[in-house]
Amino acid sequence: MGKIIKVSGPLVVADGLSDAGMADVVLVGAQKLRGEILTMTADRASIQVYEETAGLGPGAEVVTTGSPLSVELGPGLLDNIYDGIQRPLEEIRDICGDTLARGIDVPALNRERLWDFIPKTEIGADVSGGDIIGTVQETSAIEHRVMVPHGVSGTVESIESGSFKVTDVIAKIKGSDGKITDLTMMQKWGVRKGRPYKRKNLPETPLQSGQRVIDTLFPLAKGGTAAVPGPFGSGKTVVQHALAKWSDVDVVVYIGCGERGNEMTDVLMEFPELTDPKTGEPLMKRTCLIANTSDMPVAAREASIYTGITIAEYYRDMGYDVAIIADSTSRWAEALREMSGRLEEMPGEEGYPAYLSSRLAQFYERAGAIECVCSDASPRSGSLTAIGAVSPPGGDTSEPVSQATLRIVKVFWGLDAPLARARHFPAINWLNSYSLYLDNLRSWYDENLGKQFLDNRAKAVSLLQEESGLQEIVKLVGQDSLSPEDRLTLETAKMIREDYLQQNAFVDVDSFSSYDRQANMLAMILQFDRLARTALSAGADMKNILAVNSKSRIARAKTIEEDSYKDEYADITASITAELKALAAGGDA
Repeated sequence: MGKIIKVSGPLVVADGLSDAGMADVVLVGAQKLRGEILTMTADRASIQVYEETAGLGPGAEVVTTGSPLSVELGPGLLDNIYDGIQRPLEEIRDICGDTLARGIDVPALNRERLWDFIPKTEIGADVSGGDIIGTVQETSAIEHRVMVPHGVSGTVESIESGSFKVTDVIAKIKGSDGKITDLTMMQKWGVRKGRPYKRKNLPETPLQSGQRVIDTLFPLAKGGTAAVPGPFGSGKTVVQHALAKWSDVDVVVYIGCGERGNEMTDVLMEFPELTDPKTGEPLMKRTCLIANTSDMPVAAREASIYTGITIAEYYRDMGYDVAIIADSTSRWAEALREMSGRLEEMPGEEGYPAYLSSRLAQFYERAGAIECVCSDASPRSGSLTAIGAVSPPGGDTSEPVSQATLRIVKVFWGLDAPLARARHFPAINWLNSYSLYLDNLRSWYDENLGKQFLDNRAKAVSLLQEESGLQEIVKLVGQDSLSPEDRLTLETAKMIREDYLQQNAFVDVDSFSSYDRQANMLAMILQFDRLARTALSAGADMKNILAVNSKSRIARAKTIEEDSYKDEYADITASITAELKALAAGGDA
C-alpha cells in the first residue's frame, strides 16, 4: 500500500509501492479510483488515473491490484456500450442515472445472465490454447465461439452443456503435469499486449464497403489499415457510419475517442436504429461501441483505443472478419500529449511525445489477415481491419499525427471540406487519396470482375487527373478555348464525379453499390467516352454527342432498382453503342 505525495490533474505520484510493477492497475483514494502505473523509480510510481481526481490529496492510499489493465472477454460484448476502460454504460446508468459516478465498479460482462452453451468437443479430446470447445448464440447475428485460453492445454476431463453464467465452470482440462484447470466462458486479456496468431498473411481480399469511391478507386483489403483525415465538417463520421453499416465484415468495434458529446450521442442513438443489410436485424447485434467523449477523463481516452482493439482481436481469433473504427486518433494523441507533459517528458514536434509514431504503429500493426492459433486438425483464419479517423487542426495534414499515421497505413482517404459543403458524399478527394493494396488485390479483381475492371479504374483516375489540369485552363481563358477532345474529357470526368462517385445515403438503392454493379456502371461511362471520341474523330458535332438520349440514362443508372439493373444496364450500353456509332457514321442520333 502506498501514499499519494502529488496530484496533477489525471497524474498522481505515490510513494511506498515497492510491491507494484510497471503497468499495474492501482486503486487510488477512498473512492478506489482506477489508475495505471506509467513510470517507477524505486518505490515511487507515477500513475495515470482514469477518472476525475478532484478531491484527492497527499496522504490518500494507493493499493495495487498486481495485474495490468485488462478487459473481460466472453459472451455479452456485442450489442453493448462501454467507456474507455470497459465499464458498461447502460448498466451504470441504471444504477446512478445519467451522470457517471466516480469510483463505480460494474463488471464488463453481466454476471447474472444465462447463456446456452453447446459443447463442440468431447471428454478425452486433446485441446490447446485457441481451440474452440463450444458455442453460444451471443446475438441473432453472431455465434460466440468459446475458446481455450492461451497457455492452457491438455485433455478434456469434463464438459457440460446447458445454461450457464459467464463465471460458471463449463469444462475441466487436465494438463500433462496432472493439474486440473477450470474453464469458464469468460477470460481476461491485457489490453496493451496483442493476442497471438500463427501467421500473418498478405491481405488479398477487398473489404467491400458499397461506396464506389472506396471500392473502385481506393480499395481497402480485409486485414488492412486505412486513415480518414479531414477537417471539421468534412464528413468523417458519415464515411465511418457507412463503413460500419455496409462493410462485409462479421463484427464492428466502433471507438468514439475524445469526440464531441453530441456527435457520440448521434452514434449511440443511430446505431441501434440501423438495420443490418446482411441479416435484417439491428446493426448493434454485431457491433460493440466504446464511448469516451471529450469531456470524460483524458487518461481513459488513451486507454479506449487499446480496449477496443483487444475486443476486436478476440473476435478475430474466433475466425471472424472484424473492423475496428477509431474516431479519432487525433484526440487519442492529444491525450498522450497531455500525459507526457504532466510527466515532464522531453516534447517532440508540436508538443507531442517523441514516441507518438511508435504508439500509432503499435495500434495499426495489430491489424492483419491471420491464421488463428488452434489445433492443426481444425484450422481457421480471421482478419482485423483498422480504420482510424484523423482530425488535423484546420485540415492541415502536415501536422505530426497525420504524418505519423500516413507512414504506417496503406490507404489514405483524404476528405475535402469543399466537397462536403457541395453535398458531394462521400467527400473523399480523388486527387490526393491513394491505396497501396491494388497489387495485392489484383488477382481477386481479375478473377471476380474480369481484367477490364482495373483497366477501367486506371482510365477513370486518369480522366479525373486530366480534368483537374483542364479546369485551371478553363479558369484562365474559358471552356470555349478547349479542343472538342478536351471538352469531352471534362464531360466524362463530370459523369464519373456526379453519376458514379457521388452517392446518396438517403436513397436505399444508391446507399450501397455491389462490386458487379460498380463494374458495369463504370464500364458504361467509359464506353460512352470511347465511342464519343470515335465519333468526334469521324467529324461528329460535339453538341449532338452530348445530346444523345443514352447520356441522360447513364445519369439515372444509379437509381435503378437492384433486381433489374443488369437488364437495364445492358440496354443502356446497347443504346450508347447504337447512338454514337450512328453519329460516327454521319447518321441522326
